[in-house]
Amino acid sequence: MSKTLLIVGTRKGAFLLESGDRSKWTLRGPFCEGWPVYHAIFDASSDSIYAAAASEWHGSAVWHSRDRGESWELSSEGLAYGDEDGRKVSKVSTLARAGDRLLVGAEAPGIFESRDNGETWSLLSTLAGEHGSEDWDDPANQPPGHLGISGFVTDADDSDSFFAVVQGVGAFETGDGGSSWSPRNKGLRRDWPGDYEDVGFCVHKLVRSSDPQRLYQQNHVGMHRSDDAGQSWSEITEGLPGDFGFAAAVHPHDKEAFYVIPVDGLHDRTMHDGKATVWRTRDGGSSWQDLRRGLPQENAYLGVLRQGMTIDRHDVPGVYVGTSTGQVFASADEGDTWSEIASYLPSISSVDVAIVD
Repeated sequence: MSKTLLIVGTRKGAFLLESGDRSKWTLRGPFCEGWPVYHAIFDASSDSIYAAAASEWHGSAVWHSRDRGESWELSSEGLAYGDEDGRKVSKVSTLARAGDRLLVGAEAPGIFESRDNGETWSLLSTLAGEHGSEDWDDPANQPPGHLGISGFVTDADDSDSFFAVVQGVGAFETGDGGSSWSPRNKGLRRDWPGDYEDVGFCVHKLVRSSDPQRLYQQNHVGMHRSDDAGQSWSEITEGLPGDFGFAAAVHPHDKEAFYVIPVDGLHDRTMHDGKATVWRTRDGGSSWQDLRRGLPQENAYLGVLRQGMTIDRHDVPGVYVGTSTGQVFASADEGDTWSEIASYLPSISSVDVAIVD
């Protein structure tokens, strides 16, 4: 019998939540010796869990479990720029599987790859020479909370083709394994001046639907949709309570269904009016529905980070949200109803989900 496995990355290690029916959940952890985990994922191709972690005391590394959390190893071999490079790796912030490559994004911005399932790493690309790279390589533009490479969108069948997001700069696509890159930000909105037309856009979360031509993103200023695989974008914010947010997820079987969590764009960056709400569109952004049933609706000033929402691949998908105050909310009916399945965890940075045997 299959079960649903949630992998939760927090400021104090990784946790696992398991359920056979998506109703009753069992919590295990913390793992990774309490290191701050920026992003933790389940990799089906190797039946392994990976966690990108960075500690002020120990540096940056990727934790790896081959037995679903029973034991863990960590590796930092190769996760460094050369001695002659003025930059340094201050953290590893995001992970993705791309065919036979395991990718990890770093700050200062760079992409490392592993071809041996996380045993060793090598530098794949720094996107050097792209518009904006002269600024993002400046340590003055790398504040403590900056993630560098903050996200990937990969193709399971083509290890050479993927998107990478440079925080505060935009999305880039490669079709040759990182040898060359193309900005994919045409049509995005920005409310600040820019030195270049093709970069300078703050992409928070980029996702691909079941139709490879249909992509969505949550941006610093708006939610956007692409119908041509990222070549151009149109805004779909109308109908939402605000244009700022971090987390986003796309329905695994319906390209028209997309989920976001708008938050206040000022310094508090919590859900509007103290009411926990996930928003869903079923028509590609033409209209939006607020999903509140079972979520706290009074004094719920919750925040959710960019990797804090995910969706499983059941016929009727489950949606999962982890908050920066340590709650995990789950819905087994596409977001129509919710329950709190974990409380009082450390601040949650990421939630991933897998269906396992």
